[in-house]
Amino acid sequence: MRLEMTKKSDLALKAMRCIGDAEGETMAGKLLADKLGITTHYLPQVISPLVKAGWISSTPGPRGGYRLLASLKDVSVLEVIEVIEGSIEDQGCVQRGIPCPEFDLCALHEPWQKARDAMLVELAAATIEASVRPCSEMT
Repeated sequence: MRLEMTKKSDLALKAMRCIGDAEGETMAGKLLADKLGITTHYLPQVISPLVKAGWISSTPGPRGGYRLLASLKDVSVLEVIEVIEGSIEDQGCVQRGIPCPEFDLCALHEPWQKARDAMLVELAAATIEASVRPCSEMT
C-alpha cells in the first residue's frame, strides 16, 4: 500500500510558492529552475498545467518569466496535485488498484474510504501559503 505524491506535484507546489514569494515580480525561468533544482527544459512540464489553471502567467523571451496570478491563500494543495496528477477522487482499491466491485469489496474497503476521504479534506483545506515552506527555506 502506497500513499505518495509524484515529484512533479512536489515541484509544482514549490514552484507556486517560489513564484508567490517573488511578491508580484516576474521570476525568470532560469532562476526558478535553479531554485527547484531542475533543468530549464523540464520546467515547462511543471509550469504548463499551472498556467492552464490560471494561477501563473508565462511571458516568453529573454525578459520574460513567470508571475503569480492567484493568491497562495486561495489555492489548495489538493487543487495543485489534481491539476498535475488528475482527479484523485476515484483512485481505486487499496488492494487491487482499481475501484472495488460492489459485489466483491476488499477487506479494508470501508476504513480505506474513510481514510482517503479524511486525507482529501485535509489537502483541500491546506493552502499553499500555510503548507508549503517559503522558497528561501527550500534546499
